[in-house]
Amino acid sequence: MEIKIPEVGESVREALLAKWFKKSGDSVKRDELLCEIETDKITLDLNADAAGVLTISVAEGTTVAVGTTIGQIEESVTDVETPAVVLAEPEPPKVEKHADAPTSPSVRREMREKSVSPDEVAGSGKGGRISLDDLFSRISEKTKIPPAAKTSPTTEIAVPVPVVLLSAPAVIAESPDKFSVRTEDAPAYTAGREERRPMSPLRKRIAERLVAARQQTAMLTTFNEADLSHIKALRSKYHEHFMKRHGFALGFMPFFVKACIEALKEFPSVNASIEGMDIVHHHYYDIGIAIGGEKGLVVPVLRNADRLKSYEIEQAIADFAEKIKSNRLAIADLEGGTFTISNGGVYGSMLSTPILNPPQSAVLGMHAIQDRPVVRDGQIVIRPMMYLALSYDHRIIDGREAVGFLKRVKEYIDDPEELLLEG
Repeated sequence: MEIKIPEVGESVREALLAKWFKKSGDSVKRDELLCEIETDKITLDLNADAAGVLTISVAEGTTVAVGTTIGQIEESVTDVETPAVVLAEPEPPKVEKHADAPTSPSVRREMREKSVSPDEVAGSGKGGRISLDDLFSRISEKTKIPPAAKTSPTTEIAVPVPVVLLSAPAVIAESPDKFSVRTEDAPAYTAGREERRPMSPLRKRIAERLVAARQQTAMLTTFNEADLSHIKALRSKYHEHFMKRHGFALGFMPFFVKACIEALKEFPSVNASIEGMDIVHHHYYDIGIAIGGEKGLVVPVLRNADRLKSYEIEQAIADFAEKIKSNRLAIADLEGGTFTISNGGVYGSMLSTPILNPPQSAVLGMHAIQDRPVVRDGQIVIRPMMYLALSYDHRIIDGREAVGFLKRVKEYIDDPEELLLEG
């Protein structure tokens, strides 16, 4: 049975074979993880469609066209067809080597830098795949162990990397040993303190779109701030009811999605786009939600978001995050979109200027919630405040419309009861 690069979308013509998780000659089981491929839009895992012996014909790190055969599986003969007289004494089961467990280069690097053995981490992903979340959970557990119970390595020194910065460097620095310094044996790279690697297709595509957004639009940003006191009170009041009814907590994003949709109805040019010399006004609301993945930022789209309830928005975003984590996001999840929301607050960002996601004409940036002194009814009080930023294409959105849109979003967030809650 041939293993081929699958078609994942009309616009995708080639893919990078990023990683083989098996070697030629290895026995594989049906549905077992074989390799990881990257396109300019998504990362995918390929699993075995049959059990047998794997033969690899294309090495990892190679870019090939969609439809290319990258290996074969010689399907196993069933036990029924094997004569009983030639059956050998069964060998004791082999202990699985967790070092060979499927992980990304960034995860393997972090294991080395944090002195964590792969045997210590239980992978929660498909095929036992170890994610950064799995690794950080294990690191957190280790820090709770009394110092006397820990073993301190004496032959390896790891340069510490702040955990909060991992999301960006993990995409670029893919060398497993780049930041390790061993005292007993010299590392493989000895040509200096730098290493040059080609961009992955996804990172290359991200770079191209960011540059295009800067060069091909007249981008400006306007700012405001919102008081989240009422939203926090509502979430607290209905938390238990929401959990019992839907099985998960209500976050902040549904409020912002709904606030943006209502504001887009009042300011339709913010939901429009430019095609050639035409302005296209969209009478639907497909809202892109920017989500940071291990290999870069992707923007899956909530289709017809104006028809979704709060719990459906929350569930859809959680599903997107899980798809990104397990490399199951489809091209169809990313196509289209009329407006984007990006939440830099999850990383601690206090203020930023989000970049447009062409051909869309505007993007809302959310930021960290901070208790700050504000004036209410002539009194200085402490309120949970969030800075909001709207970047927009000045070619079709006037400053008056941009400021009016953002002000309306602020008003809906400040006082959300009648607008945002369903029965």
